[in-house]
Amino acid sequence: MAEEKTKADKPVKAPKLADPVASSIDVASQELIARSHELGVETIFDRALTMKQCAIGMQGTCCKNCSMGPCRLPLPKGGIEGEDTRQGLCGATANTIAARNFIRMIAGGAAAHSDHGRGVAEVFLAVARKETDAYQIKDFDKLLEVAGYLGVATTVEVDGEELDRDMDEIALETAEVAIGEWGKSEGELLSVKKAPKARYEIWKKQGVIPRNIDREIVEIMHRTHMGVDMHYKNLMKQGTRAAIADGWGGSMLATDLQDILFGTPYPIQSEANLGVLKEDHVNIVIHGHEPILSEMIIVVAQKQEMIDYAKSKGANGIQLSGMCCTANEMLQRHGIPIAGNFLQQELAIITGACDAMVVDIQCIMQSIGNVAKCFHTKVITTHKIAQHEGENVIHIEFDEHHAVEDAERIVKMAIDNFQNRKAEVMIPKHKSLVVAGFGVESTEYHLGGTFRGSYYTLNDNIINGRIRGLAGVVGCNNARTKHNRDHIEICKELIKNDVLVLVTGCTAIACATEGLLVPEAAAIYAGDGLAEVCETVGIPPILHLGSCVDNSRILLAATEVVKAGGLGNDISDIPVAGSAPEWMSEKAISIGHYFVASGVYTVFSNLPTTGAPVFNDYICKEFEELYGGMWGTEADPIKHAHLMIAHIDKKRKALGIDKARDRVMMDFAARQAL
Repeated sequence: MAEEKTKADKPVKAPKLADPVASSIDVASQELIARSHELGVETIFDRALTMKQCAIGMQGTCCKNCSMGPCRLPLPKGGIEGEDTRQGLCGATANTIAARNFIRMIAGGAAAHSDHGRGVAEVFLAVARKETDAYQIKDFDKLLEVAGYLGVATTVEVDGEELDRDMDEIALETAEVAIGEWGKSEGELLSVKKAPKARYEIWKKQGVIPRNIDREIVEIMHRTHMGVDMHYKNLMKQGTRAAIADGWGGSMLATDLQDILFGTPYPIQSEANLGVLKEDHVNIVIHGHEPILSEMIIVVAQKQEMIDYAKSKGANGIQLSGMCCTANEMLQRHGIPIAGNFLQQELAIITGACDAMVVDIQCIMQSIGNVAKCFHTKVITTHKIAQHEGENVIHIEFDEHHAVEDAERIVKMAIDNFQNRKAEVMIPKHKSLVVAGFGVESTEYHLGGTFRGSYYTLNDNIINGRIRGLAGVVGCNNARTKHNRDHIEICKELIKNDVLVLVTGCTAIACATEGLLVPEAAAIYAGDGLAEVCETVGIPPILHLGSCVDNSRILLAATEVVKAGGLGNDISDIPVAGSAPEWMSEKAISIGHYFVASGVYTVFSNLPTTGAPVFNDYICKEFEELYGGMWGTEADPIKHAHLMIAHIDKKRKALGIDKARDRVMMDFAARQAL
């Protein structure tokens, strides 16, 4: 290791630098990691080498919920034999500490997703009240659907005749009821009734139906305060209630209201990876999660006067691209290209071509401000709850009542910065085609067309064995693992074994950059049965369903499979499994747990529960008896995929469809009977 001299002439070790090839499977990322070393710019990949993880924290048995701690309860060498006598100063056991930490992560994740949803609901209410003309309702069919499950009447009786109600009235009442779901004082969350009836009855029996969204998160924080709830099973009951409030409440409402305001996605083609940036264009990378911001920047950046303004500054145009889940939101509705996922945000700036990185909330690294100082990039923060430090960081608070003006100011700032580029531009050449925008509605159309849309076709192909089962692979990147590797290896292994994969979030972006989200990928990577279905229907073997808040689309797709018949009465009966192989955020724990609570076997690369073996067994074994779903863990990506496949096969056997049906020629009478 090379050495450097300090001012006191004391030798110090030079900082460790990440091996680009060991850090990521993505060639574009490898090139830019190497460039960061040449320029002396530190990235998360370098910091991951020098900062070690806390072993006890990883096991979930470090409690810092009061100032007597942190109380650290490591597993004894050789494991626990006999009674586990470990306890903190207050007497809290390892099981209590691990359960408290686990459900606090659920609370954090549910708060992030649900507060995102609240922000969308507030904009929807402003639109319904005619307080802003920057946004309009784009999907009236979705409005009527949401009104239906929120109990808002869509017809009115006049002189004994039932007439359609005025859309403006429906929109206003729907907005008022929707926003009430965050804090209403009585009743239960209305959207849980969208789940299969059998699933709702399980939740009711277990006493975990959410009362409202905010209350369940607040109650977790109360229960996990020092000296309150001390039983890991009772703690997990509240964690389950809050996770359901996220997946079937805040997240689901966020997705539905976004569809109403910005349009329900349908398949659309674009490109993905850092190669989408253009050297001769003003590059605006929009990073975060709420489409409230990105939708308006798209509108403004496409105005001719803005394009002309960019040309007056020497650029040939404006190139918008997305980072993280904002990338998925812009892609699925407008075909705006993806620049990258979570671990690529610093690398986009290191190209030297990013004139502005515009951010709102969630998964935004504070380090982008430090990286931006080495270049000309302006980091523009836009959300009142998410400001950053740094000389290259500018805050322009985005307000839906002045959305056009705010967006124009942001875009003009990026254009003005084009002439300030001070480093040589180096944009990797690597990018891939991607088809995104799948969801409950579009999948139904693909399977049956305009007039015969149904999930029956999907069910039939699961029953006859062409499709082995379904898998939802979602979640983040994690600098403790090789960037994108686990996402890709797991997804490839699943489709090779005829499992149709549904992806969201950073997993979706990883698959996009790898070229797996196009129909042609089925012939290369999928098993014969899945490939045949994909070729016939014209879909990729891996379907992009949106951002991390859009995991509710996976839940609703599973519900449609139940409704179509032939595969049981509940989500837990379907040959389906879930995964988040490179997870890092609290949102992933909340997502994972609402899938478990919905009856899905869900595998993570690791869980912060291993330091409490009794609690770990409770969520990884006993939970299946209560909810039909449970947690699983496996770090090796191939073994990880095969845990999911084994579970899918177990469900096929329970349904009596573990043997493929014979293929027969069908005459007209047989088709009529079908």
